[in-house]
Amino acid sequence: MTIDRSALGFGDVALAVYASDPWTSRGRLYPEPDSLTRSPFQRDRDRIIHTTAFRRLKHKTQVFIAQDGDHYRTRLTHTIEVAQVARSLARALRLDEDLAEGVALVHDFGHTPFGHTGEDALHEKMADYGGFDHNAQSLRIVTSLERRYAEFDGINLTWEALEGLVKHNGPLQTADGEGLGGPVPQPIIDYSRRHDLWLSTHASLEAQVAAIADDIAYNTHDIDDGLRSGYLTYEMLEEVPFLAGLMREVHDRYPDLEAARFTNEIMRRQITAMVEDVIGVTQANLREAQPGSADDVRLSGRTLATFSPEMAEIDRQIKKLLFGHIYRHPDIMKIRAGAAQIVSELFDAYFADPELMGSHPWTDGVEALTAAQRARHVADYLAGMTDTYAEKTHRQLFDHTPELR
Repeated sequence: MTIDRSALGFGDVALAVYASDPWTSRGRLYPEPDSLTRSPFQRDRDRIIHTTAFRRLKHKTQVFIAQDGDHYRTRLTHTIEVAQVARSLARALRLDEDLAEGVALVHDFGHTPFGHTGEDALHEKMADYGGFDHNAQSLRIVTSLERRYAEFDGINLTWEALEGLVKHNGPLQTADGEGLGGPVPQPIIDYSRRHDLWLSTHASLEAQVAAIADDIAYNTHDIDDGLRSGYLTYEMLEEVPFLAGLMREVHDRYPDLEAARFTNEIMRRQITAMVEDVIGVTQANLREAQPGSADDVRLSGRTLATFSPEMAEIDRQIKKLLFGHIYRHPDIMKIRAGAAQIVSELFDAYFADPELMGSHPWTDGVEALTAAQRARHVADYLAGMTDTYAEKTHRQLFDHTPELR
């Protein structure tokens, strides 16, 4: 039976001229025929969801480790929340929702076990071998380390999805090729030599909304998780006038509301205020910049999807609150020290004896590898671990494993 593609609903929402058009994508490193039932960006999103890396996010730390309770966010639930916010922003701004969602879904693939603690420990171990960067690791996963397809390594995402992955926080280098804010991670440079990702320009607006959706999501859910854990109290939220105002609004309307509902009413108002702020500011920036294409967005010289100055200050105050009461809390710092020990000691063990990685395919021919190549293989293996697997493996190799609780 022949499929009538015109009846499938493609293009139901008229995209803005500055949106990324899936039908004029710069394509994939390995050319593939188009799907009859999905746009290229829809296929990207679907491929991302079906990866092993996506499933592993279920058991990777956001802030609180798995033993703390079932209701705290993991990297997976955080990622889903970011994707929801990114899609809402994309719809309001008439962008390609599938590309925005795909960039949001893939943005944390490269995170190590134990969140930023694991990344810091692995970066320190890799200092003599090019360092470790979770964005660069995400790129390695989707272009090399996922092995699902017969004809290529990785999942062969479109240029736009890969560009959004590596540049969602802005350009990585100057027009002369010098790194912005430090050297560009080598894995990104290596891939861009094969499939030029325009490292000196901004990313598409879809990638920009995915990036700011990340800020909105974790600012909100880390407060929610902080209140649940007891590290935050409603009195502490008074330190941020914006949050104090939301609490007064909810209390005035619902004076006898139970704590769980009270928290949720605050959080939903916080998300709404931040999302609406981004939409309004981005619309104003677009009216000023007048981009006539997605490439005009890339070449505009600035990020167009941003907070207003007032909301940016609120964002700063919320981050200060979270760092002061949660991220740097003595209990959390003790757990972080134990997690860093686990990652560091596993690296040393695997580097000294790669056979400890068992049947891992990267151990083949290890004798022929340089020290840098061996270190990168170990980093790939470690970064792919979940919290639970890293802790379990450490217990098998060492007599004393830190208690992460």
